[in-house]
Amino acid sequence: MKAFMDKDFLLQSDTAKKLYHDYAERMPVLDYHCHLVPKEIAEDIHFKNITELWLGADHYKWRVMRSNGVDERYITGDAPDAEKFHEFAKALPRCIGNPMYHWCHLELQRYFGIYETLSEKNWKKIYDTCNEILQRPEMSAKQLIKMSNVTLVCTTDDPVDDLRYHEMIAEDKKFRVQVLPAWRPDLVMCPEKEGFTDYIKKLSEVSGVKVKDFKTLKKALVSRLDYFAERGCCVSDHGLDYAEFRMVSEKEMEALTKRSIAGETLSLEELLQYKSMVMLFLGAEYKKRDWVMQLHYGARRENNDIVFESAGANAGIDCINPNGFQADVADFMNELNKNGNLPKTIIYSLNPTDNALIGTMIGCFQGDGVRGKIQQGAAWWFNDHKYGMEEHMNSLASLGLLGNFIGMLTDSRSFISYPRHEYFRRIFCNYVGNLVENGEYPEDYEQLGRIVRDVSYYNAVNYFGFRL
Repeated sequence: MKAFMDKDFLLQSDTAKKLYHDYAERMPVLDYHCHLVPKEIAEDIHFKNITELWLGADHYKWRVMRSNGVDERYITGDAPDAEKFHEFAKALPRCIGNPMYHWCHLELQRYFGIYETLSEKNWKKIYDTCNEILQRPEMSAKQLIKMSNVTLVCTTDDPVDDLRYHEMIAEDKKFRVQVLPAWRPDLVMCPEKEGFTDYIKKLSEVSGVKVKDFKTLKKALVSRLDYFAERGCCVSDHGLDYAEFRMVSEKEMEALTKRSIAGETLSLEELLQYKSMVMLFLGAEYKKRDWVMQLHYGARRENNDIVFESAGANAGIDCINPNGFQADVADFMNELNKNGNLPKTIIYSLNPTDNALIGTMIGCFQGDGVRGKIQQGAAWWFNDHKYGMEEHMNSLASLGLLGNFIGMLTDSRSFISYPRHEYFRRIFCNYVGNLVENGEYPEDYEQLGRIVRDVSYYNAVNYFGFRL
């Protein structure tokens, strides 16, 4: 029987062990998509205790606690921090087969030197030990990022953000990790959402362009795109409810935009038309700037009204939307491509049954002198577990070029979630190792080592064009 989470954790063959320990283990981390708060990095915050660090904004852990019957007061409510941690410690041992069990213990090992498994029996000892360690100067936000061997972070930022915290971070010459903004214009895309008209007023204010129709909306967005680009942004990100694509004329789009700004309710078909035309415009702008376009599809958000009313958004009450991704995305990409406007693009779907559809779709638009120009994004959100990653790798390898894959993303609000990259790399090395052990790929470590290093780090560096 293998020891629990030892140095060869998840590595099932000698080849896998060699690939991980010789080529992947010490590679830096490129965090090209996350939800860290720039203000917290700029201010180099310290966390008062492990509850604040671990449970403060981690909806994965909140779902575990709810599934164990924990009252919401101990999750997002006003219960004392020690009691919240205790409740989580009681739930964690039941996560057998759940990546949360591995993530948590990797974090305890890598950041706190704790190799015990957390449970109700030892929760107070681990709680006190973690809290004592968190008081050390080297456990601040910036130091945790540096400790994780991170070279660059892309946060998630709205077009109306002033990005002043990114500027503050850049001014700190002792902190050599780049923290760049990523353009996330979700509210621009959603005239059906409450607050859209107020948001357009804010966009008008910060851009200096009075938005009254589609022409002026585009002008305002260009102003903000330029503002972001001047501050190092080269990545966009979209969380899209729908994948359907509908073309309309410029005249019809002007009318739709005017109605949206006036607060009128658009039909579903009109919403699809509005979103499609804004995405076409933005896609072309990304191409001009050599930005990467990320498209996240397939989340059905905020399903529990009671929790949403008490805890707000991102509370762990989302699920997979089976209708979130469709082949219409190919029509969108084709429209951009035939006009020379298709940027480098990463497509993610929350539904793992979409793997083959995405794998075949991205092959239709490769080329343009860019290796792996169109990417299937990493196994995302509900899929970033061992089975989901292996399924993703199998599909991508079978239908495309796994060696060109840009690898793992953090997609987290936590400063100590970087062991997820280690988790991914172990699974990847084991997957490749099995191919070699089965005689499906030659035991050529020059080539194998290059693939492992590229997927772990260098593919993403080159794909995004980061200067490191």
